[in-house]
Order: sequence, then C-alpha cells, then structure tokens
Amino acid sequence: MKRQTLLSASLAALAGLAVADALPAQASPRAFVSNERDHTMSVVDMESLKVLQTVKTGRRPRGITASPDGKLIYVCASDDNRVEVYDAATLKLVKTLRSGPDPELFVLHPSGNPLYIANEDDNMVTVVNVENNDLIAEIPVGVEPEGMGISPDGKYMVNTSETTNMAHVVDTATNEIIENILVDSRPRIAEFSKDGKQLWVSSEVGGTVAVIDPATWKIVKKISFKIPGVNNDAIQPVGVRITKDGSKAFIALGPANRVAVVNTKTLEVEKYLLVGQRVWQLGFTPDEKFLVSTNGNSNDVSIIDVASEKVTKSVPVGRAPWGVVIVP
Repeated sequence: MKRQTLLSASLAALAGLAVADALPAQASPRAFVSNERDHTMSVVDMESLKVLQTVKTGRRPRGITASPDGKLIYVCASDDNRVEVYDAATLKLVKTLRSGPDPELFVLHPSGNPLYIANEDDNMVTVVNVENNDLIAEIPVGVEPEGMGISPDGKYMVNTSETTNMAHVVDTATNEIIENILVDSRPRIAEFSKDGKQLWVSSEVGGTVAVIDPATWKIVKKISFKIPGVNNDAIQPVGVRITKDGSKAFIALGPANRVAVVNTKTLEVEKYLLVGQRVWQLGFTPDEKFLVSTNGNSNDVSIIDVASEKVTKSVPVGRAPWGVVIVP
C-alpha cells in the first residue's frame, strides 16, 4: 500500500511537471513579431529580452494585432490571402479567417469584433466577423489600401490608400465612406490618439505625418523631419504610436533608421532615436514602459525605454521583421 501511494505521488508530480512544461506561467509581457521573409512569428520575453519561441506562420506575415484581452494573436498571412489566429498562451493556430487578396494590415473594433482588413490587391477593405468567419461587408477604397485605424469609440474606421494618397473615413455603422482626406504620397499608417481627438497619418514617400482633427476631418498640421547627416529621401515615416496620456507620439522613419519623438501639443519633433536598419512598425508594452521597433533590414527589434527616451537593447529575431504587438 505504501509503495502504491509513493508511486501515485510520483506520477502526480511528473504529470504536474508535464503540465508546467506545456503551459509555462506568463510572468512578463511578450512581444509577437511577424517576420516577413522567414514566414514566422518570433515571441520575445520582455523581461529577459530573449526569443522564447519561433512559430511557423503562413507566407509573408505582415500585419499583427491582438484581441482586447490579449488571449488571441491575429496575423495577416499576405501571400496566403488569409488571416491566422493564434492562441497567445499555447502559440497554436486556432483558426483562419477569410480576407481578400494580399491582406497587409487590419484593425479590430474596440469590442474585439469585427475585424477590418486592408486587401492591397483588390482595393477593398473586408469586414469579417471573427467569431463565425462571416463576411459582413466589402468596402471599396483607393488603390493599394494599407493603413488601418479605428477611433476609440469604434464609430470610425480609417484606411489609407498608398497610390490614391488618401485617408478614407468609414462610418462603422453603415460601412460607407463619409470622408476622403488627401495626404502626401504613399500613406502607410492611420493612428488615433486614445482620446479620439487626433488622427495621425504617415506618408512614406511624402516624408510627412498629417495630424487630422476628427471633429472636422481637416489637416491641422503636416509634420516634417530633418536629421543631420541623413538624406531627406531616406526619411520615410511608417509606424506611428501615441502614448495613452496623449503627450508623445513616436514615429518610425524607415531607412533613416530613426524613431522620431514628437510633442503632441506643439506638434514639434523633440528627438530622434537611433534604432536598427529600416524601421517599420512600433508597439508599446501594456504599461508603456517600453516601445519596440521592428527593423526590417537588420533583422532585429530595438527596445526603447519610454521614460528616458533611450534605446536600451536590440534583440535578433527572424528575417525582415515587419509588425509587432505586445500582450501581458
């Protein structure tokens, strides 16, 4: 009897270890990075700043986001014409969602459903129910749609069209365009401030970021950039992230290898931070202590301390890291 009890206890202990190994406790935030050329997703522990795991995805993953509760990770598998959904804890593929051809970026409604997807090859934004994969709407937009933003209250979705050089404002109640805003050449990202009082649209070739008032949909200012020793043609704004308190905006400047720090009140550039090569996208940790940049040509991500506005480390990931989202 005693031997049987000891054996049962040993088996229970081993089973507990197996469960612990299969589902490790998540003690710190994790950054999920889409690697466009490797067709993978790197998972980076934000405490140790090491890659925990590399997950095989569909072909050419680019846009990446998370459900509001951080439990699901959505990935645009652009060359497979679909959106993949992963369990953030187990890193297993849960399901795939429909999209149009060549999905590049997307945005979730603040409620977590639906998903608005920019399909570059058919000039459409596809609206999909993430629960049942039903097609809700297809919204015709400009040529080469990419950037996707949504107002904090979920009333307006904004898509940027790279060739038409416009930001298209869509009423999410009707899924119809209510405003077209002409911006500079090749707009890439649309980002609302958390209070919904500003919309920032980056124009890669134009070299500017337009700050738009959503009350009127008029451009308040176009921010330009000057970096000593860097050719103007290399300054190509792409990713934009704004702090929750609305005080600072961080802008990825592409082959300039810099992230600009902008005062959102004065709309003036305060600082440039040197990061890796060809910086694409940006993502905050949930507490906004750190900002992560994806550097497409140096195959790494840079870690920026937000309070000190200093780059503290670079972490190698896969080839051509493109998008990043960070969950608790």
